[in-house]
Amino acid sequence: MTYATSAAEASFQDVRLHSKTVSFSEIPIVDVGPLIDGSDPQKVADEIGHICENIGFLYIKNHGVAKELIEAVYAQTEAFFDLPLAEKEKLNIINSGQTLRGYIPMYGENVDPENTRDFKECFDFGKDEQEVSPFFGPNLMPEQPEGFRETMDQYHGEMMKLARKLISAIALSLGLPADYFEKLQQKPITIQRLLHYPPQDGAISQEEIGIGAHTDYGFLTILSQDAVGGLQVQNRDGDWVSAPPVEDSFIVNIGDLVQTFTNDRYISTVHRVINASGKERYSVPFFIDLDFDAEVSVVPTCQSEENPAKYETYTCGQHKYKRFVDSYVHLTN
Repeated sequence: MTYATSAAEASFQDVRLHSKTVSFSEIPIVDVGPLIDGSDPQKVADEIGHICENIGFLYIKNHGVAKELIEAVYAQTEAFFDLPLAEKEKLNIINSGQTLRGYIPMYGENVDPENTRDFKECFDFGKDEQEVSPFFGPNLMPEQPEGFRETMDQYHGEMMKLARKLISAIALSLGLPADYFEKLQQKPITIQRLLHYPPQDGAISQEEIGIGAHTDYGFLTILSQDAVGGLQVQNRDGDWVSAPPVEDSFIVNIGDLVQTFTNDRYISTVHRVINASGKERYSVPFFIDLDFDAEVSVVPTCQSEENPAKYETYTCGQHKYKRFVDSYVHLTN
């Protein structure tokens, strides 16, 4: 892939879609090699903690996921979305029941439904299991392209390993044991998503963009994006900042659960996608949460008499399912 230094952006008539392109120093790049190999996890944890307090998004490099596997995932992703619509519709997420996996057609999910229709199509899967419960069960996998299931299962496994390393760093950054969150993630909800954003041209307005402004529902997101760009992040001043692709990196951001755990010390950052490049855009986000019944409450190191807990305890699955009801048309019919 050849990477641009910034996201291509049209001259939007809708001023609500304007963003600025900034140097990478505003969305920092962290070398997580010392976390992955165990040589200095605290150093990486301190960097991640500082970024989570001030930005909420970061690029990571030296993450240990093979470039060849990532390229294979993109090849399979493009081939899947090139299938006839009738073939993809056989795997529609509405056929998966509570498992909530499969193909999501254009406008099937809208994360900011009061303001935006999402101009994208998705495919969701997770760890394949026979027993069905909310967010768990069998995957709806296509027969074509050949090798799709094997490639995606391998990638999901790599994301699980990387996510657990990053979550241990978040724990360390909060002055907690590295394994603090493991007891809440014995069988975590995970979603491996494939995304296709067709290009938009002409007068683009907020009412229909790639994906509307939102925070992520869960604990942590690890995003691979192609060379096209289009991701925008809202900074602490309320300005939209472009997050251009950086070769051989992932983008990592924390979700709503971490904001609760940290009593707003770490913020779940608002972001959106606008594909005005004139090209097809593909991205591959991995979402990891907690066990369905795991309780979410402010950790001891983020509360005191002077700074009491701002949140009532809730369960992960309860929070996530509510957000899905808000986003998916078929869950409200």
